[in-house]
Amino acid sequence: MKVQIYGKNFPVTPAIAEKIEKKLDHLAKYFIIDDSVVANVVVRVYPNKQKIEVTIPTKYAVLRAEVTHDDLYAAIDLVVDKLEDQIRRQKTRLTRKHKEKLAMAFIDDEALYVDYDEVDEDEDEVVKTKSLVPEMMDLDEAIMRMEMLNHTFFIYRDEETNEIAVVYKRHDGGYGLIETE
Repeated sequence: MKVQIYGKNFPVTPAIAEKIEKKLDHLAKYFIIDDSVVANVVVRVYPNKQKIEVTIPTKYAVLRAEVTHDDLYAAIDLVVDKLEDQIRRQKTRLTRKHKEKLAMAFIDDEALYVDYDEVDEDEDEVVKTKSLVPEMMDLDEAIMRMEMLNHTFFIYRDEETNEIAVVYKRHDGGYGLIETE
């Protein structure tokens, strides 16, 4: 796995880069990672805190975690722990018995994932717009990817109907599904 480290508000030292790369290499024990996988790491340093964000796009899902802490080295350890938890949860979910498979239909492997739009509460003005190409998948896989991204909703193309659908987390627990016609 290749690691790209970006420093915001400060230059990344070789010691920090080595620590990050060494910690991320431990994730290889959970799944096969080749050199085509590029982990993007953004390290931000503020006066009283440090923040580290890690995104690893794999063949099956996008692993993403972020941690804010007083100590940068502790933040690195915590973000790797979060990624390990995500991997364990997804492996468990994949090994569970899946619900009835929907119709098998495939499009290319390229997929873009939606991120939260950043909207100013006071102004009701859209300040960020994202475009996406919904990937063909079943409901279980859409829920899994939503959980991996730690989002509250996920847009995808339903395999059975070939239509755009949105799965979301409900406030009372469970999931909701919005289908288009």
